Amino acid sequence: MNVIFEFILVLLNIGFSCLENFISLFIPPKRKDITNEIALVTGGGHGIGREMALELATNGAKVILWDINTEGVKETAAEINQNGGFARAYKCDVSNVDEVNQTAAKVKQEVGDVTMLLNNAGILYGLNLMRLTDEQIKRIWNVNCLAHFWTVRAFLPKMIENNHGHILTLASASAISGTAFLVDYSATKWAVDGFTDALDEEIDKLGCDGVHTTTVYPLFVNTGMTWYPRDRFGRVFEPREVAEAAIDGMLRNRHYVHVPRINSFTRAMGGFLPKKAYRALKKYCDLGIDLQVKNKDD
Repeated sequence: MNVIFEFILVLLNIGFSCLENFISLFIPPKRKDITNEIALVTGGGHGIGREMALELATNGAKVILWDINTEGVKETAAEINQNGGFARAYKCDVSNVDEVNQTAAKVKQEVGDVTMLLNNAGILYGLNLMRLTDEQIKRIWNVNCLAHFWTVRAFLPKMIENNHGHILTLASASAISGTAFLVDYSATKWAVDGFTDALDEEIDKLGCDGVHTTTVYPLFVNTGMTWYPRDRFGRVFEPREVAEAAIDGMLRNRHYVHVPRINSFTRAMGGFLPKKAYRALKKYCDLGIDLQVKNKDD
C-alpha cells in the first residue's frame, strides 16, 4: 500500500478516535451486561476491593474474593450472598506465585473460569526513601506490582482462548505524578500502569478484540492507608465513590478512569508543561502527603 495513502488512513483513524472520545464525554458508551460473569477481586476484604465486589454483585456478576484478611473476605461474601448474589471467599497472598496458582486452580474447579480480573490488592507505607527497610521495599513491589504478573498469567490464557474478558488495574494518581514520601508506592503504580498499557497492546496484537483493560487512577481515598493527605482544592474520596467509578468505567470498556475526572488533565499537563512549571502548579495545589508515622496520634 502507498505510504502516503497509509498515512492518510492513520490521520483519519486519529481524528475519528479523538471525535469518538470527545462525544463519549457527553454521551457515554452503553454499559455491558455482566450477568453471570465470573469476576475475581483481589484485596476484596475491605476498602475499594470490597466496594467493587458489592457493585459487581449488584450488576449480576458472580464474585470471587481474594485477600489475606480471611475475616474480611468472608464478611464481604456473606453480605453478597445474603442479598441474593453469588460470592465465594478465598484466603490468598497474591505476592506468592505458588499460592496464586493453587488458589486459581481451586477457583476454576469450584466456580469456573474467571472472565473479569480486578487487580486491587495493594499496600502503602508513606515513608521517605531512606527510612524504608529492605523488606518493606521488597514487599511493596511483590504486592503492588509482581502480583499482577501472577494473577494475569493465571487467568488471561482462557480469556484469550475465548476472546472474552476484562482486566481492571487499580493504579493511582501517583502513577501519573510521583509524590514525595511515596517513592516506593509511586514506582509500583507507575509500573502497573505501564504493565497494563503494554498488556493491552499485546492483547490487541494477538487479535483479541473481546478482551479489554481498564486502569483506574484515584487520588486520595479514605481507606486508612494514607493518614495525612494534602489537597488544597480537592477532598478525600470514599471507597464507594471510587468503586462505582471503576466499575462504571469497566462496564463501558473505558481504558482509563480518573477519580476525580478532572485529573485526566493532569496526564496531559505533565506531558506539555516544563518540570518546574508542573511542580510549581502542584505546590500551589498543596498536593501530596505528609510523612506517615506509626500511629495517628504520634
